[in-house]
Amino acid sequence: MKKLILVRHAKSDWPEGVEDFNRPLTEHGKSNASAMAAHLKEKGIAIQALISSPANRAYHTCLLFHEVYKKAQISTYPPLYNAHESDFMETIHRIDDDYTNVALFSHNNGISNFTNLFSGKDIISFPTCGVGGFEIDIDCWKDFNGDQCVLKYFYSPKDLHTP
Repeated sequence: MKKLILVRHAKSDWPEGVEDFNRPLTEHGKSNASAMAAHLKEKGIAIQALISSPANRAYHTCLLFHEVYKKAQISTYPPLYNAHESDFMETIHRIDDDYTNVALFSHNNGISNFTNLFSGKDIISFPTCGVGGFEIDIDCWKDFNGDQCVLKYFYSPKDLHTP
């Protein structure tokens, strides 16, 4: 059994003259990313590897998760920037089988489209710093085809601020 956690980057800024790839996180985004990582840890959700789009806002979100999941291996994978469903599939197929619990950090619309495709739902639209967790009935990541996965949870930063 494998567990895949999909994370959309936290809230980012749109400073004038900065290319999309280099956009930074806002202070609110940084706060949400730290809070979301802590929330997952409190829920007992393990993460062994963090794989991020190399875009600044996604990678910075990933680094904030790494502050909570200090032992997790961290890497970037360029196809996760502006990823389509096939890019997520390729990324998943390349994950080392030594990892059971892996988080991918990416962007909309791709992350929402991918989640909806394999969750059997058409209602999920990832907010910034939204997290979706799948349980996948496989032993090897290269065997992932979507048929064996179940969406187990979906968290929005708004969920963390409700009593």
